[in-house]
Amino acid sequence: MADSLDHAPAQANNLPQFLAMTIGAIGVVYGDIGTSPLYAFREALRPFGPDGVERAEVVGLISLMLWTLTIIVTFKYVLFLLRADNDGEGGTLSLLALLMKKAPRYTTLMFMAGILGAALFIGDARITPALSVLSAVEGLKLVTPAFHDYVLPISVGIMVLLFAVQSRGTGAVSIFFGPITLIWFLVLGAAGVAHIGDDLAILAAFNPVNAVTFLWNAGFVGFIVLGAVFLTVTGAEALYADLGHFGRGPIQAAWFAVVFPALALNYLGQGALVLSHPEAVSDPFFLMFPNWALLPVVLLATAATIIASQAVITGAFSLVRQAINLGFLPRFEICFTSETQTGQIYLPFVNNALLAGVIVLMFMFGSSESLATAYGIWGWSTLTATAVLLPLLVLELFFLGANLFKIHDGGYVPILIAGTLMTVMWTWRKGVSLLREKTARQDIPLSQFMAMVERKSEHAPVQVPGTAIFLTATPDTTPAVLLHNIKHNHVLHQHNVILTIKTARVPYVPEKDRYTITKLSDRFSLLELRFGFMDDQNVSRALARCRKEGFRFEIMSTSFYLGRRKLIADPQSGLPQWQDKLFIAMADSAIDPTEYFHLPPNRVVELGEQVVI
Repeated sequence: MADSLDHAPAQANNLPQFLAMTIGAIGVVYGDIGTSPLYAFREALRPFGPDGVERAEVVGLISLMLWTLTIIVTFKYVLFLLRADNDGEGGTLSLLALLMKKAPRYTTLMFMAGILGAALFIGDARITPALSVLSAVEGLKLVTPAFHDYVLPISVGIMVLLFAVQSRGTGAVSIFFGPITLIWFLVLGAAGVAHIGDDLAILAAFNPVNAVTFLWNAGFVGFIVLGAVFLTVTGAEALYADLGHFGRGPIQAAWFAVVFPALALNYLGQGALVLSHPEAVSDPFFLMFPNWALLPVVLLATAATIIASQAVITGAFSLVRQAINLGFLPRFEICFTSETQTGQIYLPFVNNALLAGVIVLMFMFGSSESLATAYGIWGWSTLTATAVLLPLLVLELFFLGANLFKIHDGGYVPILIAGTLMTVMWTWRKGVSLLREKTARQDIPLSQFMAMVERKSEHAPVQVPGTAIFLTATPDTTPAVLLHNIKHNHVLHQHNVILTIKTARVPYVPEKDRYTITKLSDRFSLLELRFGFMDDQNVSRALARCRKEGFRFEIMSTSFYLGRRKLIADPQSGLPQWQDKLFIAMADSAIDPTEYFHLPPNRVVELGEQVVI
């Protein structure tokens, strides 16, 4: 049962463990939102232009940022969404799996909403590293202008190194995530406290009336500013996505004890600095620090942004793994970087795609100021929040409307990324369904096939010793690879196992519920293996467990039969030609089932067929 214990949702059983998990949550869960002070207030000030910003506008703007953090993060995520878990796991696809299980009538609608959220998160994994690291490294320009031309090359170099080490795993590095990010939040809070005294009028920002008054008086400019204010809550979705890693308690404790106070103090300090020194609008965050502290703060900020980027990257790995197991994407290679923690994974294809996307964004926009306009379109998560908390829906619709004005100025990037990913997942889902329909027309019921081959006659296939395991998605019908084996080789093994692998709508399946064996006759058995959508679908390990429970077979006399299909595009098929070709390309790029299911390669037999789709 050790494997299932590794999969169990995180729970803190004593105070030292609770504190350790709380510090870990500070580093992993809040790394992204913790880098927002680098650029959020600065970008919110830009729409006011050369005319400058008035005192009441600064107070109103900080008030708007504080109450956005309070309503969106505290109320929506920390207090509400963390309760909407799927057996202790959170995240868009985890919630989607739960809803599809509870309300199958709305599967299509929920699928589209779920893959939209997943697509936005994966797009976030491209924009967050680019924006955060650029913002941090740009602080070097304040240390000395000589660094101006080196900001982009240094940022790209950091990204290349970060993605290059992903294959080594995050276990050793993650030990330092919490403490470094904790120091970062303490610095944020201390810098804010040091400057709030510059102009105590900023404390009026705690009054939400000032936020409403600001929006009312600012008119169209205020509406535009909302898009920049939304930068204060980028990364908030990580609270929900990482629920299973840390548990509700440590995530909530980290927010109320450290993160929220530090962010609030820092934004208040930036506001007070601008009130007392209007020229600080150019970069209020780094100008909070004296010259002697600039370089250490830039280095600490860079470390914090790398940690934030790492958290988003690993989150993308986990999300893609869930999508694969739920059948939303083709199988990609998944490498496990830890012998004890199955959650630590590395997906080479996803890693390379993210790196390419990050570098392209960096060169496209060149600076954090330009890239921040692309970031404004993110943020929508689960639909249950909008259904239960209507005020949040109204508020987020305002944010959505404000962010739509950024589409022409870079906001098209997240829309383009999300649209592409949604098209890919929708195509895969639709193509798999169509392929299943086409192959079903040639299916032979398993009971009918058994009656034919077990009937004694001169045409009966030759019996050979050993066990043959045939993988199939439809246990009631005869696997195509079994039919091909009979047709071409004219043999039938002494024992034949029809194996079906199913992904449950829960994150993890306990070992005791892993398999079901049904004996159909002396020569045929049905075996169903069940995995959660976050489980490692290791068939060899599961079969070893079956052997301990009485399913007798010798691995060295067992053959695994897999069918390999060559798909051929048909203009008359149910898919448009472009989607047909996209599906075939995705199918061709999928990893071999032998590797994905961890089958012994020297015991696998593949028989191919051509299918027109």
